[in-house]
Formats: sequence, structure tokens, C-alpha cells
Amino acid sequence: MSSIPSLLRDRIAATPDAEAYRVPSDDGWASLTWREVGERVRGLALALSGLGSGPGTRVSILCSTRLEWIVCDLAVLATGAATTTIYPSNTAAESAFVITDSNSTIVIAENDEQVTKLRSVQKELPDVTQVIVIDGSASDDGWVITLGSLSGGDGDYDAMVDAITETDLATLIYTSGTTGRPKGVELTHDNWLYAAGAVREIDLISPSDLHFLWLPLSHSFGKLLEVVMIGIGVPTVIDGRLDKIAENLGVVKPTVMAAAPRIFEKIHNTVVANMQREGGLKLRIFTWARKTGRRVVAARQRGAAVPATTRAEYALADRLVFAKLRDRFGGRIRFFISGAAPLNQEVAEFFDAAGLTILEGYGLTESSAGSFLNRPESVRFGTVGLPLPGTEVRIAEDGEILIGGRGIMRGYHGLAEETAEALEDGWLHTGDIGELDEAGRLRITDRKKELIKTSGGKYVAPTYLEGRIKAACPFVSHVFVHGDRRNYVTALVTLDMDVVKPWAQAESLPAEPEELREHPRMRAEVEKAIKQVNEGEASYSTVKKFAILAEDFSVETGELTPSLKIKRKAVEERHGTTLDSFYE
Repeated sequence: MSSIPSLLRDRIAATPDAEAYRVPSDDGWASLTWREVGERVRGLALALSGLGSGPGTRVSILCSTRLEWIVCDLAVLATGAATTTIYPSNTAAESAFVITDSNSTIVIAENDEQVTKLRSVQKELPDVTQVIVIDGSASDDGWVITLGSLSGGDGDYDAMVDAITETDLATLIYTSGTTGRPKGVELTHDNWLYAAGAVREIDLISPSDLHFLWLPLSHSFGKLLEVVMIGIGVPTVIDGRLDKIAENLGVVKPTVMAAAPRIFEKIHNTVVANMQREGGLKLRIFTWARKTGRRVVAARQRGAAVPATTRAEYALADRLVFAKLRDRFGGRIRFFISGAAPLNQEVAEFFDAAGLTILEGYGLTESSAGSFLNRPESVRFGTVGLPLPGTEVRIAEDGEILIGGRGIMRGYHGLAEETAEALEDGWLHTGDIGELDEAGRLRITDRKKELIKTSGGKYVAPTYLEGRIKAACPFVSHVFVHGDRRNYVTALVTLDMDVVKPWAQAESLPAEPEELREHPRMRAEVEKAIKQVNEGEASYSTVKKFAILAEDFSVETGELTPSLKIKRKAVEERHGTTLDSFYE
């Protein structure tokens, strides 16, 4: 293969009438074959070519996860242009920065709301000649036209595809900006083809699977899944509406789904909180089942045989508790895939005990998202697994993880100095600290730039503590551990109100976050979890003080990236007064 469009063309030739995508419709769900997808891509590519999309140009997509995102992306690539991805949650100013920095001349927007966003910064977009709206209206001045009005055009589609080479730019994805200005990561067709081929080589999934996709396609993880499924020919159910995830799982019954750790944490916390609220016999059965499952999982992790009595107990626990949980996910899940942030080990063990294995993986946008992955037959909790075939890894003297191979980016767009700093002798400096176990599996211990150094000179890993506290209390949504250049460690905690409200109502407590966060019962629950975590830590890394915030961190408030990672500088700036009060 020389390009993603040629990969699609070969997929169509191999299995033209097989199901490619399944999407929500007025009657429930509608399916498209690979042949039908190919026809849509061909027609749109020729139309885009007529609008100026071609080699050396960029087209931005400002849209949530849906079928049209994939069709537009594939059509843009078929013209020889590159796709610039923009999160639909980005502000007008953030969107304008990405569009201008990437030199995009065409923008595909999801709806009138996104068009209004673009209109507000139109003067800052002099190079944008056309906006194409998927669900919306054309404008009188001709700047905005509808996707439905585009169909075909003059040109030779196959000749366009044949002209694309492996080294041509395919995608510009901008980093989330957790440590400063977003940088445009340049990923070539070969970067994505390598990643898709590596997943195929480990025989992880097959055309008999059913993949459920809701992750943002603007993110490298979502984009990787798009290319992988084309390469292998796996049918994909697409629905980017987060509030529909639970409902969709029970209806479409997928076998594979990828998600960020926050989704698994939220499911875990909801189940635990529900059982605690039920109390009585149900809670005792659930607690017993969880302990039994933990013993089975521990034996598996050691590679030891599970005693006969434990197997018998586990079979009963499965029938009474775990089977019901699997049914909530459609009853056919072979495994989940977790990426984009660290997965808490206790959460992973809980799912594994329920027969819902989570394969944790690791990669950066700069490495085409997929570099390491646990394999179903050899999952090791606390690690992100083995390198994908063709990926090389080194651990630098200071513990930083270095990655090499075909998946590594071409560079940062227009930033030669930053590119040289990130890529030395072909090795990507990830900025993550880690270690390899005896089998070559990678364990991430923390971010190189996010380690806290207390005023006493001790280093503390904040993300490790944050994950442990979240796992210890089902009512917690996010935790922010603070203490750099301070004399002790403190924390900000936010509440998961979907879990807290039912509990608060049952306990006759205030239902509003502002009142609830200061209530002695609520503080006692969070304090109990923090004390539990502190017991296993050195004194310098224990959380000495904490505050419960009235509002959760969110993408909209700027405290989370679109992939749900905490923007540490943004949190420190917004809650600086509270943090300072800990040390008065």
C-alpha cells in the first residue's frame, strides 16, 4: 500500500458487499457496504478537487464522530491533500489558530453552530475559500455551501489516488496544549499504514468482530481505529454521542470497543456506588463476588492455577454478579482497549474479574497513537504491554521512554527547533518516564515534566496518586495533586454527580454540589479514601490537605483536554487561591 485511499480501494475490491459501517437512522440503524462507502468517497473527492483540494493543500474538519467525518477524511486524502483535525469543543479562537497555522483553505463544519463559530473569526481566516457544512444551510455570500450539494466532478479518481506516495502528509493533529502552545503533528500515509499493519500482524481482531466507535476522530486514537478497521475489514458501529454509549452497547452488542480510562472509571464507580446504596444482602454478595474475582485475577497474573474451591466460588459469583454486568455491555465483548491516559489497576482488575478484559495500550500523537499494547493472552496490569511489531523502545539514563520505528511523525508543522528537540537520531523523546519488565512490557511511571518536586527535594508522581484516590472513592470524578516546590502535597477533588446524587438523596443530604461539598458526610467519604491511599505512601508523598470543588473539571472550562487529560497549568491558574490557602 502507498496510501490510505489505496488501502480503501483494496478493501473495496476484496470485500465489496461486506458491511463497513453501521450508523443511527430514523428506523434504528442503517448499514453501508464497503462498495457504498467507496462510491461516496469517490464522488466527494472529485468535488473537493474541483474546489481546490489537492497535493500540498490542507482541509480542516470541525466535527464530532460520525460517518461523514470518515467519508470526508477519506475524500480529502484521495485528492492528495492532508486533513487537519479540530475538536468540535474547541473555541472559535482555538479553531482559528489551528486553521491558520495548518494553512487550511477549506473547512468542513458539522452544523450551523460550528459555522457561527467560524463566522465570528472569519477575518482571521483570509485563506479559507470555502466552508462546507454537513448539517446546515448555505450562505448567501457563497462562503458556506452544503455537503449535500457536492457530487462528483471532472477528474480521474484512480489517477489521483495512484499519485499519492507513502511519504506524503496525510494528517495534521494538534497536541492538546497541556504544556503550552499546541503543535501540529505531521503524520504521513506510511505512519498510519504501519500502525494498521502492526495491529493486523498481532492478529488482535478480525472481520468477524463488530467494532463500536465513539471516540473523537479528531484524536489520534480515533484516527488509528479508522485506518485499522479499513485495513482488516472490520465492520464499525459509529455514534459519537457520549450519552448514548451505554444504550448503544446493549443494542448493537459489539465485540470490541476502545475508550479513555475515564469511561471505565465512571462505570466502575457507578456500579460500586449503586451497590453501596442498595446495602444489605446485595452489597454483601457484591463484596464477596469482588473479593472472589480478585483472587482469581491475582492467580492469573501470577500464572498460577486457580484452586478448585476458588473456581467453584467464582462460578457462583459469575452467575450472581458478573454475568449481569456483561449483559449490560451486550454480552459479546471480547475485550476493551484503553488508551490516551493511565488506567487505574484496581479498575482493570474489577473488569477482568467480570470477564471484561481491558487491554491497556500506549502511544503518542507523535507516534501515530499505537506503539504498545497488552495482548489478550498475556495481560499484565500496570503495564501497557509489548511494543507493536516494528516499534523499537529504549529507556534513557534519566528514565525517559524513547520510541523508534515507522510510526514516528515527520515533525511538528513549521517548528524546526521543537522537531529537533523531540526527534534525536530518529528516536522520539516521549516525555514519559518508564521501565521495561523481564518480558519487555512497558510500565509508565509518570510524565517527565509533571513530576512534583517538594521543597524538601523529594519527587512525587501526581498521576499515580490521582488514580489511586479515584479508585478508592466511587464519588470522585477527578483529582488534582499539587505540591511542586511546596513543603507538602495537597489535592483538589471534584465529584461525579451522576454517582453522588442518588446516594445523597438516599442519605437525605443536600443535592446541590455547592452545599454537598462542604457537608461533613461528603468530606468524610473523600477523606477516608485519601487516608487509605496515604497508608501505602512515604510521608513526603501523602496528601496532607484537600478541598472538594463545587464544579467538575471539563473541556468547556479549559481544565481538561478533549481526550480528558488534566491541563495542570489551567487548573493551577483557575484554582490558585484555593491551592495557596493550603499553605497559609
